[in-house]
This record gives sequence, C-alpha cells and structure tokens, in this order.
Amino acid sequence: MTTAGIQVGTELPPLRLPPVSRATLALFAGASGDHNPIHIDLDVARSAGLDDVFAHGMLSMAYLGRLLTNWVPQDRIRSYRVRFTAITPVHGTPTCTGRVVAVADGLATVELAVTLADGTTTLTGEAVIDLT
Repeated sequence: MTTAGIQVGTELPPLRLPPVSRATLALFAGASGDHNPIHIDLDVARSAGLDDVFAHGMLSMAYLGRLLTNWVPQDRIRSYRVRFTAITPVHGTPTCTGRVVAVADGLATVELAVTLADGTTTLTGEAVIDLT
C-alpha cells in the first residue's frame, strides 16, 4: 500500500469471510487457548439460553486485524481498539470494512466494522495508521 492519496473517505478493500463453522471455532479455541465451552459445546450454549454456539469475540477482532494488515504493514498500526456489539453466530458470514475518517499530522484514523450478511454489526472499532 502506498500512503499517497490516502484521504478522508478512502475505503479499505472489504474482507469477505466464509461462514463461521464449528471447525473454525474449535481451531480458534485451540490456537488461542480460550476453551470456553459456550463457543464449542452446543449443550452448554443451550443451557445458557442460546440457540447455538457462537464465535469468540477475539476471532472477530482478529478478522479486523487481518483487514488492516492486508492494507498496511503491521508496524504502521499505532493503535487499534474494538467494541463488541452483537454475537457472531455459528454460520454467520462476516465482512470486515474500514473507512478513513480523519487524516492529520501524518496519521489516518480508520473506522472499522464487522457486519454479517443479515446486516447485523457485531464489532465496531478504530485504528490509527502512520502514513509517514
């Protein structure tokens, strides 16, 4: 990515992901060390009043991180924060998006979101990128 031409309104190329599968959830649990059964055990999820298991919030955060590092090298990311707004259900199909909302002093502020195919936004966030 060249930083020339980055301005307010610049959109990052969206990251469209396949539906979240039970296999993905199990692999993420193993890789992250987060073995909370609500993410992988249907009986536990149902006993908590849910219809099914759901994705780890950190998995959605990792997807947004991938969106950013597809756009800029990791060493250009000065800050990155997210807020979880809804559960990502198993079989949910996330798309990660980003849009530059401010450019000043060699830094770009990028507004981020993860949205499911049904329009539900599951994660919002912001990153500050060094343009120098």
